[in-house]
Amino acid sequence: MTTNTEATALVTGASTGIGRATAKALKDAGFRVFGTSRRALAASPDGVTMMTCDVTDDASVAKMVDGVLTKAGRIDLLVNNAGIGLLGGAEESSIAQAHSLFDVNVFGVIRVTNAVLPAMRRQGKGRIINMSSILGLIPAPYNALYASTKHAIEGYSESLDHELRAFGIRVVLVEPGVTRTSFEENITRPDRLLPIYDSERPRMEALMRRLIEGGDAPDIVAEAVVKAASVAVPRRRYTAGKQAGQVRFLRRFLPESMVDKGLRKFNELPV
Repeated sequence: MTTNTEATALVTGASTGIGRATAKALKDAGFRVFGTSRRALAASPDGVTMMTCDVTDDASVAKMVDGVLTKAGRIDLLVNNAGIGLLGGAEESSIAQAHSLFDVNVFGVIRVTNAVLPAMRRQGKGRIINMSSILGLIPAPYNALYASTKHAIEGYSESLDHELRAFGIRVVLVEPGVTRTSFEENITRPDRLLPIYDSERPRMEALMRRLIEGGDAPDIVAEAVVKAASVAVPRRRYTAGKQAGQVRFLRRFLPESMVDKGLRKFNELPV
């Protein structure tokens, strides 16, 4: 994908935050952009065609992809960005809640990917960018279930990339650090709160709020997506922001004991 002229991009979860910034950045880079949201929007990003889609529903995904193909005739780039967060002790979430989280963050990615692959194979080329996280690289106390979804996306994406290269399709990961998005919009609470975590819960929420307030702008992540979408031969991973690059370096080169100690210190846990 060395040229973006007339190339069609599809961005899931494009109504707010990283997804909205990504859709706008891709439009500015020359793509014809379609974005999705679970509900119809009163106002769409300039130059982006918004479509409703629930990534947890097979029929909704199929209808949305068919709609894009009807309007544009092709899908050159898919950015799987739709996702939700979950902050709390791992045992505070029921199996049903954990299932719902995976249904959006993992199975939603698989549904949309499977829906666009036939068109990409017919074209003989395509690129899929899956939105991961630094929490796909490291442990995440009180984010165990969310981190599990991102670890799953890492393994899925790397494996799928090897399967699809023969068809001219590449799968790439973008790994943001903490990003300045709305805490209340993106964080879900556990559905069976346990008294044992009553003292930790407000502390972790306060820490997360501080991290988000000091995080990277969504535009930084969008820039990484545009780069990953536009180069002729993409890398497997693109970190987005200084923090994400540092985490990836530390995880790769430092002894596990040092990473463990640093992680506990960062999360204000006893070392």
